[in-house]
Amino acid sequence: MELGLGLPVSDPPRLLDWARRAEAAGFASVALLDRLAYDNPEPLVALALLAGATTRIRLQTEVLLAPLRGTALLAKQAATLQLMSGGRFRLGVGVGGRADDHAAAGVPLSQRGAVMDRMLGDLRAIWGGAPYPTTPIGPSAAPPLLIGGFAPAALARVARFEAGFLCAAPLQWAGKLVDTVQEQWRAAGRAGRPRLVCQVNAATPASLDRARGAAAAYYAFTGREGWGEPISDPGQLAETVAAYREFGADELILYCWGDDPGQIELLARHAKLS
Repeated sequence: MELGLGLPVSDPPRLLDWARRAEAAGFASVALLDRLAYDNPEPLVALALLAGATTRIRLQTEVLLAPLRGTALLAKQAATLQLMSGGRFRLGVGVGGRADDHAAAGVPLSQRGAVMDRMLGDLRAIWGGAPYPTTPIGPSAAPPLLIGGFAPAALARVARFEAGFLCAAPLQWAGKLVDTVQEQWRAAGRAGRPRLVCQVNAATPASLDRARGAAAAYYAFTGREGWGEPISDPGQLAETVAAYREFGADELILYCWGDDPGQIELLARHAKLS
């Protein structure tokens, strides 16, 4: 199982340091979330800078709110990032569920699923060289696709579009979601199984207060106190990583909310990466 880092969004200029240190520490990927009505860096622009600051580590959106974007431009942006990073980009997408993001983009919240379905089909076609709607759009460099979500419609897209599955649910809930995705994958006649990328929030003890505050603010819309609480105990983090490895995850993203990149090496050590 590979380990990746989800990057904090509160201090964008420090992300270059985060990416370089994550690569040096042996992490397989760095990931950025996407919001529109929020004070975060735009992920495709930010990941393009991180691609230029690194040589090996993968770059991932987790997740990009695809229905908020234009299809043709997103196809070109994602293909460009894939091409210019040397094939290190993975496009993780989801529909999102916050009314303010959709209002800012002018996309009705109730239509986000239908928009996503059309968009994913069109992205695949564009990357394959098909005209959209009448003219080809380059470059032709399709990034691997990952789809995140919890609802039945979101899970069904994994097999339909032959994508990987981004599972942000806690491990005690993840099994049923993964079983559903794999059953649909087999029913669709897909070979092998979808790539499984899971996610937990993590922090070092010294970064816990800032991480806890940032996560609480981000997840406040859920109304669930303690939702997204980062794992900070080194032993618990090691046990969690081992449990996801046993679960069969191909990759586990340790999502960081504390903005100090000095915790990278400690997280690598606690997660038994080095």
